[in-house]
Amino acid sequence: MSIFHLIIFICFLLSISYLVFLTSASWCQPLAFPQQTTRQFEQRTDRFWEFQEESNSWVEVKLPFDLVSCVNDNCTKVGLIDQTSKTEEEHLANGKDVSNKTKSLKMREGDLIGLEENSYTVLPLRRRMSLTKMSDTSIWVTGESGSIYERFWNGVQWVIAPHDLQISAGRAVSVLIVNQTIFTISEEGNLYQMKLSDWVELKPAFNQSINKEAEQSSVIQMKSGTVSYDGLRVYFCTKTGLLLELSEVEPPRWENHGRPPGADVAAIADMARIRTDVVYTISPTGDLYEYDKSSRPSWKKHLQSEETDKDGSLVPLQGCMIYGLSGDHSVSLFLLSKGGKLVERRLHQRKWKWITHGSPEDHHLTSITPFLEDELKERFFSLFLTTSTGSVFEYQIPKHLGTAQEDQISEAWQNHMHPPNAKAARGIPGLKFQLCRILFALDDGRLAELHLPGLGGQNSGPTNQFNRKKLSSKYIWSILDAPESEGWNGEYCTEERGPMNCIAGTSRSRLVKASEEYRFPDNWINTSFRLRLVQAGVSFFIITEAGLIFEYLYTESVWLWLRHDHSTPMRGALGNYNGSVFFVDVYGTLLIRERSNNELAWINCTAMRKGRQVIGGPPWDGMSGKLKVTAEDALFFVSKSGRLLQFSVALRKFKWKDCRSPPETKLACIIDQEVFRENIVFVVGRNGRLYQYNKVTELWHEHHQSQHLVLSRLPGTAMRPSFFSLTGSLFMLSEDGGLVEYHWNAWNGWNWVEHGTPSKDVTLVAPPSPCIKGNQLFLIGSDGNIYLRYMDQLIWRWKNCGFPQNGDGDTRDQTEMGANDRMQEVCMDNDPTANLDINLKNPNDQNRKCDPKVAPTRPIPFSEDSVIFELAEIQKVQDSKWVWQRIIGTPTSSCKGSYLTALAS
Repeated sequence: MSIFHLIIFICFLLSISYLVFLTSASWCQPLAFPQQTTRQFEQRTDRFWEFQEESNSWVEVKLPFDLVSCVNDNCTKVGLIDQTSKTEEEHLANGKDVSNKTKSLKMREGDLIGLEENSYTVLPLRRRMSLTKMSDTSIWVTGESGSIYERFWNGVQWVIAPHDLQISAGRAVSVLIVNQTIFTISEEGNLYQMKLSDWVELKPAFNQSINKEAEQSSVIQMKSGTVSYDGLRVYFCTKTGLLLELSEVEPPRWENHGRPPGADVAAIADMARIRTDVVYTISPTGDLYEYDKSSRPSWKKHLQSEETDKDGSLVPLQGCMIYGLSGDHSVSLFLLSKGGKLVERRLHQRKWKWITHGSPEDHHLTSITPFLEDELKERFFSLFLTTSTGSVFEYQIPKHLGTAQEDQISEAWQNHMHPPNAKAARGIPGLKFQLCRILFALDDGRLAELHLPGLGGQNSGPTNQFNRKKLSSKYIWSILDAPESEGWNGEYCTEERGPMNCIAGTSRSRLVKASEEYRFPDNWINTSFRLRLVQAGVSFFIITEAGLIFEYLYTESVWLWLRHDHSTPMRGALGNYNGSVFFVDVYGTLLIRERSNNELAWINCTAMRKGRQVIGGPPWDGMSGKLKVTAEDALFFVSKSGRLLQFSVALRKFKWKDCRSPPETKLACIIDQEVFRENIVFVVGRNGRLYQYNKVTELWHEHHQSQHLVLSRLPGTAMRPSFFSLTGSLFMLSEDGGLVEYHWNAWNGWNWVEHGTPSKDVTLVAPPSPCIKGNQLFLIGSDGNIYLRYMDQLIWRWKNCGFPQNGDGDTRDQTEMGANDRMQEVCMDNDPTANLDINLKNPNDQNRKCDPKVAPTRPIPFSEDSVIFELAEIQKVQDSKWVWQRIIGTPTSSCKGSYLTALAS
C-alpha cells in the first residue's frame, strides 16, 4: 500500500470515530473534543472590560467598541461590539410597557441577573446570606451585613446568639458544619474554624509532592463549600476554580482535586449519597462535570442535549439530588439553567439523560432548596424553588415517574407566594430543617418559615412526631425577626436565668416592664438645627436668625464666642463627625467646617459628584468620644426633593448615595440615625407617617400607624436605656402638639403610646430634647416653659421647670403652675446671682428687654447631666431634680452679658 493510500485510510478511521463520539452525547464520557456545530454569537450584555497594562487593572469600555488586532505595530479592526437592544428592566424604568415574554438576561461571573416577571421588580442579589442546619434545635445564619448568628431552641423559645467574626476578618458569607466542627468563609475567601467560641483562621496545607497543582496556602481563597451527606468531609470551590477536600478536621487533612481539563469549578452542584467520592460541579460556562477519585480519568463532562442547550447553560449554583425517583436504582440531579428553568440529569438503567421540567409561567427560578431524607417516605417529592421576584414555588413529582416528560402530573407547580410585605431573597436556597418546615432568607434581612398550620412558627419548637393526615395541606408563612445587625429587633440571648437564656430557658415567672425610651420628628431648619454640640462641656454652635455662625467655646478657663464667617448666610448645623461640623446655607448647600493644618476651612459637599441640596440631617451625633468609628461611617440627610441621601465620611473618602424615599411619599425629616437601631434610619414622611431605611438591605419599611395619628414634621429622639437590650422607644410630636411614643420590647413588639400634653392649655411646640439617663427628656411648651417628662417607679410623670428667671417671683409662679395639675411638679432654682450670666433684678438695667422665656428651638445635650436651650443651661443635680444654671448672652441677643468675642480663622 502506498503512503498516499495509507493517509486516506487513517483519515477515514478518524472520521468514523468522530461520528461515533457525536452519537453518544447522551452518555457520561471522559473529556473529548467539543461538538463543532455552526453557532452564531449572541450578545447578551452591554458590559465589557478591557485590561490596561499601564494601570494593571480592568476598565469598563463604552459601546460601541472597536476590536483591534495589532501585530508588529500594524493594527487592523477585526470586529465591533455594539449595544444590544434595551433590556426589559430599562424599558420598565422608562415607563414603557414590555411583554412578559420578552426575556433579556445579564450575565455576571458565576451568577445570573434575571428578568422582569409580570411587571414586578427583580430583586438584587444578597451574596452574603446563607442558612445552615446544625441540628433540629440549632440553625446558623449569615446575614447580608456579614454577621453570623444562631437561632437556637433553648427548650422554651427560639433565641438568637451572636457568633460574628472579628472585625479584622471581614464579613462572613457562609457557615459549614462538619462533624460538629463549625467553619465559616469570609468575603475575602479566608476559612475560619471556631475553637472555644473564637474564630481561628485555617489555611489549607498540601503535600506538594502528591498534589502537583497545589497552590501556596497564602493565595488560596475559598468561594463556597459543601458538606458531604455523611457529615464527615467538606468540599470547597476556590476563587481560582479548584476543587479542594477537607477529609479530616483534627488534624486537618487537605486534598487538592484540581479542576476539569480546560475548565474551572465555579460551584459544587451536589455530592452522591451512596458513592461518597463522587462530586458534581458546574463550570463558569455552565457545563456539568463529574469528579470520581476512584476512576480514571477522574473528571468527566456531561454533555448537554439539544433541548437543554436551547434553554441555556447551567447556573453555577447548588442543586439537589434525589434517589429512587424513576426506580429503585435511579439517580436524579436537579439543576437550574440560565434561562430560569428546572432541568434534571437522570441516571436510569445505567444511562444518563437530560429532562427539562421548565418553570412556572412568566417566572424565573433562581435557587433550589435541598432535599430531606425523611421525605423519601412520602408519596411524591417536593422541590421548593425561589424566583427572581421573591416568590416561592413548590414543584411536586410523583414517585417512580416514567422516563417520558409527558408523565409529569398536572398542576405540578404550586405558588406559595411570599410572606406579607416581604419577599424571599433571590438566589438563596431555603433550608428544610424538619418535615414540612422550611426556612427562607428574606430580601429585607429577616427570615421566614413556610410550614403547615399548627406545626411551625416563632413559638413552635422542633416537632419529632405528628400525624400529617390530620393537618391542613396548605402551607402558611411566619416571619422570624432578625437581630439588630440586620436592622431588625431580634433580641440576643443572655446568660441570665429566664426564657432568654442562651443554653436552657426557664418559664417567665413575672414580666418586668422595660423602661421607656423616646424619639423625635423634624420640622424646619431654623427651629430644628439652630444649635449643634461639638465637644461635650466645651463647645457648641449657634446659627442666628440673620444667618451668622457663632461657636461658644471654653478655653483657658474663659467662655468666649468665636464667629465663623462665610460668604452666604447659614440656616442650620446639620451634623458633627469627628470634629467636623456640617452646615446648610440658605440655598440648601451642604458645607463642612473643619480644621486643616491649624487653619479653619470650608468644604462644599453639594459641589461634589452626585451632590444634592439638603434641608435636614440627623438629629443627634451622640456624646463626643463615645461613638465608635468604622470604615463605613456615613451621615444621612434629607434632600429638597424629599429623598434620603447617604454621605460617606469615613477616612475622608467623601461619597454621595441616593437612598430614594418610601413608595408614594417624600421625606420630611430624620427621626433617628442608628442610635435606636444599628444600620437603621427612622424618618417621618411628609404625610406624617413613620418609615425606616435599612442600610444593609437598602430597603424601605413602613411602620403600622393608626389613621388618626399624624406625626409632626419635627425631629424626634431615641431612648434606649441599655445597649445590651433592644428595648426602647422613639419619641416624637403629633401634629396637634402632643407627645407620642413608639415603644418596642421583646414581648409585645411595637406599640404606640400617646402621652398628650402637660396640661389642657399647653401644647408642645419644639422637638424633644435628647434622652437623659434612659428615662427623662425635656419639651418646650407653648407658654415658654420647659417641661420634664420622666419615669418614676414605672409611671410617666410631668414636671414644670418654668424658665430661667431671677427673683422670688419666678419660684412662686412655678409653684402656682404646678398646683393646677396634680401630676406636675416644680423644678428647683439654683442661686440666681451665682450662676446667671446676667442679673435681671435691676429695673433700670438695659436687659429689661430680655425675654427669659425659652424659644421654641430644639435643645441639645451639653454633657451627660446638662441641656442647652436657646440660650440657657439647665443641669441635673440628683435623680429628676434639675436647676437652671445660667442664661447665656450672645453677641446678637437682647440679653447682654459678659462675654469675649473673637473671629475664627
